[in-house]
Amino acid sequence: MESQALLSSPLFRDLTSEQLGHLVDLFDREALEAETVIFAQGDAAERLYVLLSGHVSIRFKPHDGELLTVTEVEAGGVFGWSAALGRRSYTSCAICTETGMALSIRGADLRRLCERHPDTGVIILERLAEVIAERLRSTHEQVVDLLRLGIRMQPAE
Repeated sequence: MESQALLSSPLFRDLTSEQLGHLVDLFDREALEAETVIFAQGDAAERLYVLLSGHVSIRFKPHDGELLTVTEVEAGGVFGWSAALGRRSYTSCAICTETGMALSIRGADLRRLCERHPDTGVIILERLAEVIAERLRSTHEQVVDLLRLGIRMQPAE
């Protein structure tokens, strides 16, 4: 796998050749077919994905509600970060909505790389934290919008 593919994601942009060299062999290329589930909510969180092309929808099903679209991932985006954080299961599902390609890495391999090469690990984890924070901001806004809509739809008493 070539390092150019990794550089398509902001997560790995500006890494040195040496840093990219630590990562390249840990990633696998995966073809993604439209309308397929990449992972389901509750599945064992094993892999972090970098989308090279196509489109992926991240969806969450609360216990007491309808299925919600949390975010739409486009080329260069990252998803499946529960695996990188060492979580047991994915908190949402990922569905390919447009055929494409992704790179994936086992979460355990990424965590091991961070231990062996802390300088590279710090950069990746800081950038991953930015992705997570942005996703949470987006989710927060969606929940507020749903609550507002629910309040407006309540009949007057």
